[in-house]
Amino acid sequence: MRLRAVLFDMDGTLLDTAPDFIAVAQAMRMARGLDRVPDQQVRDVVSGGARAMVLSAFDVDPLSDEFEILRLEFLERYQGHCAVESKLYEGMAELLSEIEQADLIWGVVTNKPVRFAEPIMQQLGLASRSAVLVCPDHVSQSKPDPEPMLLACSQLDLDPATVLFVGDDLRDIESGRAAGSRTAAVRYGYIHPDDDPDTWGADVVVNHPLELRQFL
Repeated sequence: MRLRAVLFDMDGTLLDTAPDFIAVAQAMRMARGLDRVPDQQVRDVVSGGARAMVLSAFDVDPLSDEFEILRLEFLERYQGHCAVESKLYEGMAELLSEIEQADLIWGVVTNKPVRFAEPIMQQLGLASRSAVLVCPDHVSQSKPDPEPMLLACSQLDLDPATVLFVGDDLRDIESGRAAGSRTAAVRYGYIHPDDDPDTWGADVVVNHPLELRQFL
C-alpha cells in the first residue's frame, strides 16, 4: 500500500531529549554534594524512563523509600526543565519538511506522559505541524502493545498498513509490527550498549534520519 503517514517515537527518535534528563540528574547530585556522573551513563538508559535514569545516577535500592523520593523529585524537576535543551536530531527538520512536501502527514506515538510531551512539542514549534500525539495517558496499554499505534491510526483515519513507525527501542518495533504497520529502527537514538537494532525485526534500520527518505 502507498505510504500515507510517518509516526515517530519521541525520545531518541524524533528528538534528542537526553540533555534535559542529564541536566536534571546532575542537578540532583549537586544538590546532595555528590560529584557528577558521566553524562553517557544517563544517556544510555533514557529509553528506560525515570526509574532507569535515577538508578543510573544514584547508588540506591530500587525497592527503598529513598528511591521513590528520588524518582518523584526527578519527575518534578524535569517538569520545569523538559524543553530547555531538547532539540530535533540533525537532519530531522529537513526530513519533516520533505514529508510535508510529499503530501504525507506525520505524528508522534510515545511512552512519554502528556504533561511532558505537549510542552516539548509546543516549545519546539512542532505541535501545530504534528497530526497526532499519542501518550500513555490516552491508552490502557503502552508500547510494546499495539494499542497506541492503533489509536493514532484511528485518529488519522488511516489503515495501519499505510503507516511507517520509526523508533529507537525494541518496544517501538514490536508495537508497530503488532499494529500491522511498517517499521524503521534508528541506530542514532538511545540504544543501550547491549541492544542490537538489527535483531528487532524492523523493515529497515537506519543510521540517520535522512535515510528514511527511501520511504517517501
